[in-house]
Amino acid sequence: MVKGANVGLATLSDNVDAVIVSLGWASPTGEGDADVSVLLLDGSGKVRSDADFYFYNHPVAADGSVHLLGKQPAGEGSEDRIGFDLTAVPAGIERVVIAASRYGGARFGELEDLRVTLADGSGEELLRFSIDDAGSVSAFIFGELYRRGEEWKFRAIGQGYDNGLAGLATDFGVDIDDADDAADTADSADGVDGADAGAASGAPAAVEDTAGSTAEAESPAGGEPLPAVPAPRRSDEQGGARDAVRGEPQGAAGSEPRKAARPRTARRKVTLPKTARASLAENESWRPARLFPVSALKSDRDRETRATSVLLSVMAQVPEFGRRLTAGFGAPAGRMETFTEVSLPHGDTPRRPDGVLRVERAGKLWTALVETKTNGNALRAEQVQAYMDIAARRGYEAVVTLSNDVALEGSPLVDVKTDGRRKHKVALWHLSWAEVAHQAQMLIRHEGVGNSAHAWLLQELLHYLQHENSGCHGFQNMGAAWVPVRKGIDDETLCQGDPRTLEVVESWERLIRQVCLGLGGELGHKVLPVRRARRGTDPGVRRARMADELCRDGRLHAEVLIEGAPGVLTVAADLRTGKLRTSIEVPAPEQGYPLNWAKRLVRRLAEAPADLHVETLVEGEGGGPRGTLERLRPEPADLLPKNGARITGFRLSLFKSMGSSRGNAETGFIRSVDDAVHRFHDGVVVHLDRPAGRRSAAAAPAVAAG
Repeated sequence: MVKGANVGLATLSDNVDAVIVSLGWASPTGEGDADVSVLLLDGSGKVRSDADFYFYNHPVAADGSVHLLGKQPAGEGSEDRIGFDLTAVPAGIERVVIAASRYGGARFGELEDLRVTLADGSGEELLRFSIDDAGSVSAFIFGELYRRGEEWKFRAIGQGYDNGLAGLATDFGVDIDDADDAADTADSADGVDGADAGAASGAPAAVEDTAGSTAEAESPAGGEPLPAVPAPRRSDEQGGARDAVRGEPQGAAGSEPRKAARPRTARRKVTLPKTARASLAENESWRPARLFPVSALKSDRDRETRATSVLLSVMAQVPEFGRRLTAGFGAPAGRMETFTEVSLPHGDTPRRPDGVLRVERAGKLWTALVETKTNGNALRAEQVQAYMDIAARRGYEAVVTLSNDVALEGSPLVDVKTDGRRKHKVALWHLSWAEVAHQAQMLIRHEGVGNSAHAWLLQELLHYLQHENSGCHGFQNMGAAWVPVRKGIDDETLCQGDPRTLEVVESWERLIRQVCLGLGGELGHKVLPVRRARRGTDPGVRRARMADELCRDGRLHAEVLIEGAPGVLTVAADLRTGKLRTSIEVPAPEQGYPLNWAKRLVRRLAEAPADLHVETLVEGEGGGPRGTLERLRPEPADLLPKNGARITGFRLSLFKSMGSSRGNAETGFIRSVDDAVHRFHDGVVVHLDRPAGRRSAAAAPAVAAG
């Protein structure tokens, strides 16, 4: 699509009752990020109340119409996905604005491959709008969904705001009562609501593009006229934005002052206590009774049957958890039923999928077949293909596979063929057991669920998944190529182009993705692999380049972005030396003296491991002073370069021996990488200063309708 164009969703697919909108971007530095937001607008072009504004601290609509699904790696950057159940959008809502904002003075022009895509309920991409002229703006409206009679349409907008989330939200009737937002707005640009002024004079709304030109809103050829979009604020219009952010009145002279409404207090959600209650057991060897026992599991078939039943039953009983797992599949928010050991006809021999998911809302039914594998067993292509055929014939919407493996973009776990002659399309989705455990942790440890019974059920599920006998441990095998590639690197016989190196690279990506899921579940915020734009946008090309680097240098390399960390965490595995290196680069402060920087850094790292390596980064090609923390503690001045070179930052690194075996045993490579990342985060990263300019995700801004 091009800027200003619109299209009816029903003309693109028959399955658009639930859609997934994805906002994507890539960052040359690997640290660029943005927060998505959604606003539901009525006929006046404003939100009805604070409940119509969805952002990172208010991600889910109570009626299931909007669900911010979070970020995931995509191509060379990240992709933030939003699930919409269009059948659940209230009748009074005419437009759904889809936007994103940056923070700390960052601008969208610093990002690359800025885009928005929309997929139907089967996961098929229906449209794409690429943006290459974002410019120096801190908030951006990508597009909007809007009604025309009974039909939903999508319009590509591509409009920027230079005053961030506060300016965008207030223009649509939301007051942001947050000190950081007010400061950001005042620092960037303050102004009055140009749309209101235009409406008062009867003039058409002005839309400012990223190049700074202003033009009247025009209707694209063959489409409806563009809606009146509030004009972005300009730096020469002082005062109004700050007043809006603070909740002060905006309006004509002499009008009655409008008081900013305070947000309604949501019902408190239940999370587990951080410290467990003391046990009343008389004997420490006694084991507490569990809802889902694992001691009787003797075979892989037992594990698959038990794991499927346990998971599906909890999904049906805990709506927040079931919705979280199915929203990304295009399922609506509704009443969920789950079944196991279902028999379905298929030729002469009936097929028995491990489970069936059914979600009903407003008389419409969404159904998916479930195929489960545990204990590292691989999915079988012919089995999944049979379920895809059955689902297509019976009108089911999806087939969902669960296994310990982690799916990667551009590298499907199983290859299935789709009969193009069939009108009904079936989507194939995959879940890793590690992702299931991650979502359970996020709910019971950090975000909360509706009541204590739901929290207890999720805790029992998590205990079951994490038990050594459940077989649901996530990715736990580097594959058959791991040992030959490692030996080939040792004796220098590995040749470039060897397909086994590509297998190792894919296993490495799966491992890093799983490490991110585990750490993110423990911390309660986003932890994502970084994809550098310089490596290209095609996943296959990127992995081929990494395989060549592995053959040439004998090293595997990955970067991890941890929300709230002062930099990107780097993980490097040197297969020649058998060493793992975890490191982070901390930028130098913008003000102060270098000696004070060094002293403060050493003081902050008082509880860090003594063998932590600290290196001063200086301007130019030459390296700066370095040493272990143990040696630097009494003499922080040793970090200062003798030649007076300008310090740009500090690199902190920990080294440990890596496991050699391909499995998940104590001495295995997978366990050693996971331990290295957790040790570095807990021992080093938590002691560093948080980056300035970003609001804490835990401190939600108060939102009220204007």
